[in-house]
Amino acid sequence: MCDDARGRMGEVRSSFRVSTATLLVLSAWNPELSENISEGAMHGSDERCDPPMCHPETRKAVQEDIFSWITHGQEEPQPKKILWMSGPAGFGKAAIAGTVVEECEARGLLAGSFFCSSFSGPHKRRSKCFVIATLAYQLMQNDSTGVVRKSILSSIQSDPTVFRKRLKDQCRVLLLQPFQNFRNQGSLRSTQQIIVIDGLDEIESSDSRHLDRQEALRKNEVDQVEILSSLLHATHHPAFPFRILIFSRPERGIREFFASQQAKDLTLELFLDDKYNPDDDIELFLRSKFSEIRRRYHLPPSWPSEDTIKALVCKASGQFPPHQLDRVLRLRPTEGTTSNPFAALDALYTHILNSNPDPTLAVEWIVSLNDSMAYLGEVPALYSRQLLEGRPGEAGHLLGPLPSLIGAPTSDDEPYRVSTNSWWISFLTFNAVKGFFPRVEDS
Repeated sequence: MCDDARGRMGEVRSSFRVSTATLLVLSAWNPELSENISEGAMHGSDERCDPPMCHPETRKAVQEDIFSWITHGQEEPQPKKILWMSGPAGFGKAAIAGTVVEECEARGLLAGSFFCSSFSGPHKRRSKCFVIATLAYQLMQNDSTGVVRKSILSSIQSDPTVFRKRLKDQCRVLLLQPFQNFRNQGSLRSTQQIIVIDGLDEIESSDSRHLDRQEALRKNEVDQVEILSSLLHATHHPAFPFRILIFSRPERGIREFFASQQAKDLTLELFLDDKYNPDDDIELFLRSKFSEIRRRYHLPPSWPSEDTIKALVCKASGQFPPHQLDRVLRLRPTEGTTSNPFAALDALYTHILNSNPDPTLAVEWIVSLNDSMAYLGEVPALYSRQLLEGRPGEAGHLLGPLPSLIGAPTSDDEPYRVSTNSWWISFLTFNAVKGFFPRVEDS
């Protein structure tokens, strides 16, 4: 049951090309629906003003793969109904998601979206309870699927408690039944439109922030998997015309869901790694930003040197946090403060580590594995466990929840692979010396 769904709707903001007046009319006409949507999670909401986007001419290869699936995926002998884009923290998944959604809307390919966020103020963007209703609302406003509007509203009027039911039941009442009605009438045409879910790993249980880390992690995984299960169930229904694009870190619960046979047969997986040549994109981004600085401060064309650019690209280690980097390159201190320009990135790493049952011990493990890799090269996982484990199963217990930061081996002969991002290693080393990791809200 979604207790969070009982909260009163806050100030209505513009979203998904829908006017404030339209939302206010909806609130008066159908208060149950208006109370159970997250307007801030929709593409175009003012809560997401200045969202992360790909710099022009970057991330072209991965975008081409995604749009190939969107426009031609249905022509495959066994079409994949879901595309799961994953990758380590800081590799630019949110920017790719924002760019893809923007382009899909321009092409008329966007049916709906939900941008999850555990860092935003409103709880609606991190709660499973608002996902299905928010998607249903957007489908009501969509030019291609707006014919289901009356059917959706009629379903809510018949069962106002639907928002407190399981997501699978919400999906049946708010999405599948209305589309089935119009499919029977032949009123719906085929579509290439997609639904986009970004940051699924940031969905949190309603009480997770009041639980110990291990229990919070378990309950968060349950909610994330429930969203995936309900969407997978929808793709099996012949009346559901959409495919689903999901962006997330490869957290354990999500990873295990997509590894299951029922999901594997319908899912195309893309992993954002070195095969997409992130160094070339980062170099292009840096050169563009340095060019802006040269024009602004009348610096010579030789600034910065080629060696400096190459060193920065190397230091980035494939990571692409454009907004933090953009702030550094502006060379303007924040008014009244000398705050760390990488505070958001530090908060992200802290947030990930705080999901671990023992963050301090996990850091000791990762620092030790990183040091052994630096001095000894690749060491088999079996040897590392024999050297570092204080008790059987400790490695899986500590490192299993951190797939975004350390790659687990598939056999005893393979090594653990620690992310080589220099900011991440510096963050680890600094906090390991301090001997603790403050929770994100205290950082």
